Amino acid sequence: MTATVDHRPDGTPPEALRVVLRRLSSAQKGAVGAPAYSRFVNRPFGRLLAALAYRAGLTPNAVTGISAVFTATGIALLALVRPSVPLGLVVAACLVLGYALDSADGQVARLRGGGSPAGEWLDHMVDAAKATGLHLGLVIGLYRFDVVETWVLLVPLGYCLVDAVTYFATMLNEALRAQHGVATRAQPTAQRAGVARSLLTLPTDYGLLACLFVGYGLPWLFVPAYAVLFLAAAGFLALASVKWFHEMKRLPR
Repeated sequence: MTATVDHRPDGTPPEALRVVLRRLSSAQKGAVGAPAYSRFVNRPFGRLLAALAYRAGLTPNAVTGISAVFTATGIALLALVRPSVPLGLVVAACLVLGYALDSADGQVARLRGGGSPAGEWLDHMVDAAKATGLHLGLVIGLYRFDVVETWVLLVPLGYCLVDAVTYFATMLNEALRAQHGVATRAQPTAQRAGVARSLLTLPTDYGLLACLFVGYGLPWLFVPAYAVLFLAAAGFLALASVKWFHEMKRLPR
C-alpha cells in the first residue's frame, strides 16, 4: 500500500494534480502582450510545476529559491566551464527550468490564497539578478576561454545594459501608475492579446534567449544569433521608451 503524504493542516488529503491544474487554469493571470515563448510555453510549463510544488507543500518563496538555484547554476557554468555542445544543453536546461519555476512561484501563491509583499520583493530581486547576471556570466566565459574576438564581448555588455534598463523601466512604470491612481494592468477583456503581437515580441523573450544557449558550444552559430536578439531588445527598448515617456506625461499630477 502506498502512503499518502498529507500537506493540509485540516487533515484532508492533498488535491489531485488534475484538480490543481484546473484551478490554476481558471485563475490564470492574464499575459497582456507577453512574448510567444513566455505566453504559450513557459506559463503552461510553470503551471505544471506550480501544481507539483503545491501538492509537495512548497511555499512560493521556496519555489523562487529553487528557481534562483537553477538559474545561478546555468550562469556559473557559463563563467567556469569551457564552451561545448554538452555544456550548452545543460546551461539551456538550467535556464529554461529556472524560468518556468519563476512563473510557478506566483501561481503557487494564488493557490495558497495570495502572495505577500516580501514574496513579491524576493521574486523581483531574483529577476533583477537574472537579467544582468546571465550576460555577465557569458562575458566571463567568452573572455576566459578566448573563443571570440575581444570586440565581441561588447555585445553581451550592451545586452546587460539594455536588459537592466528595460527591467528598471518596467518596474518604474508600474510604480508611477500606481502612485498616480492609474491601473497597472489591463481589464480582463483586454488581457487576451493577439497571437501576432506575441510573435512580434518573441525576439525580446527571455525564454527564447534561454533556449538559444543550446547552441553555446557552436560560437559561429551562437554569437550571431545572440547579437540579433540583442539588437531586437535594444530596438524594443528604444521604441518602448518613447511610448512610456508619453504615457508618463499623461499621468495626473
